[in-house]
Amino acid sequence: MKIFQFIRNNIPNCITCMNLVCGTLAVIASFHCYETVIGGLLGYQVAYILIGIAALADFLDGFSARLLHAVSGIGKELDSLSDLVSFGIAPCMIVFNMLYTLYPTSRSIYLAVLIAVGGALRLARFNVDTNQSTTFTGLPIPANAIFWIGFTQCMALHHDLSRWIILAVVVVMSWLMVSPLRMFSLKLHNLSLRDNWAQALLIVGTVVLVAVMGIVGLACAIVLYVILSIIKREPAQSAS
Repeated sequence: MKIFQFIRNNIPNCITCMNLVCGTLAVIASFHCYETVIGGLLGYQVAYILIGIAALADFLDGFSARLLHAVSGIGKELDSLSDLVSFGIAPCMIVFNMLYTLYPTSRSIYLAVLIAVGGALRLARFNVDTNQSTTFTGLPIPANAIFWIGFTQCMALHHDLSRWIILAVVVVMSWLMVSPLRMFSLKLHNLSLRDNWAQALLIVGTVVLVAVMGIVGLACAIVLYVILSIIKREPAQSAS
């Protein structure tokens, strides 16, 4: 009986480790950004897929933990460490390696590490803040990863994109993760359009943007998320 309980309790952690493995592989793939890695896909494209799988694992580990009643402190910490790799460091390395390919002698490209730093600070604050259950303070780190998938696709398509514009975006997005901006969650607590208009607009907008712009539309969708959060002005939650 104890062996089955042990297996049940560790299923969520195994899924979380899949998140971590995919994030680590995405970092490795990023070092071969413009090389064919597997199945005719370039390194950065493989990294996108791996980050996507990591995001799916990130959803499933929490879902399975609640379903199996296997929520634990270790699982929470492991989840944050995995998220930092998959949604902070992996996007950081994609941006850095793309910039390095274009500007191999420029020291300014090392500003890309701010993406990882911002992600680490975002997760650390989230772990100690009990008032982020239905709203978030600062841009969630998975949204950061989604943005960079879209933006680096734009970088791949437009090699003449100014380095300084890219680095300015790095600074802004890194700041957004640690900013005091209140951002709404996609979790719906009722079916009222009046209460969930921002979520509905974001979902519809994302579908339209991706349909029209392809992967680049993901970056625009996160910009839309930020704009809608500013308009909606979520109030700060009080501690329970």
